[in-house]
Amino acid sequence: MITSMNILQTIVLSFIEGITEFLPVSSTGHLILASKLLGIPATDFTKSFEIFIQLGAIMAVAFMYWRTILTNRKLWMPLGIAFLPTAVVGFTLYPMIKGYLLENTMITTISLFAGGLILIGFERFHLEQSKQLTWQRALVIGVFQSVSVIPGVSRAAATIVGGMVMGLSRKEAVEFSFLLAVPTMAAATGLDLVKNAGSFSQSNISMLLIGFVVSWCTAYLSVKAFLSFVKTNSFTVFGVYRVVLALIFFLTAGVS
Repeated sequence: MITSMNILQTIVLSFIEGITEFLPVSSTGHLILASKLLGIPATDFTKSFEIFIQLGAIMAVAFMYWRTILTNRKLWMPLGIAFLPTAVVGFTLYPMIKGYLLENTMITTISLFAGGLILIGFERFHLEQSKQLTWQRALVIGVFQSVSVIPGVSRAAATIVGGMVMGLSRKEAVEFSFLLAVPTMAAATGLDLVKNAGSFSQSNISMLLIGFVVSWCTAYLSVKAFLSFVKTNSFTVFGVYRVVLALIFFLTAGVS
């Protein structure tokens, strides 16, 4: 199978993934737009690559929070319940997601723009709360997350906003978003590998491993910086960034 990617492109995409996975800016959207700018065609392998390197970023969080994940059993049920809506939507719509959504830059650009406006409006009117994470609230957060199968929406943004709408504090919503990413992206990567691993060449596997390591390292640093940022800042800056990025890409690169 021809990968249509070189080592430099592999590193660039993996770096972008690690930086953006846990920020409310849509890592998938960034990867799709970056691939277009870099001239990387949307092949089956490049789509699988974009899914797989997300696992590297997720494993960085699993490494950081392994003690919480293993010892805080009160989180297990909310995480499992919140995971279910995305599992159902992702498994049901997998052919459409990979065959159509992951190569549609128009949908990605519109989602980035609309999501930016929503973040700005949300921060303008939201009042900080601190409610307990019940299974009902976890389910609603999971429904929010399921919308992120649309490229450009941002899994992080959807779950953080969902958590804050359900009354979690900013820090609690961010950390729950981190933890929820572990089963969600592990399942997404596992599903894709089951369906496509047999068609990967040795060169493909090497690129996947490089991408995994680079995204792991950059995500580790990104998460630490983001946690420090949210202590004293809102998400408005990310909303503005999304709007500006969408407009720049629409006006300069074109979408299809």
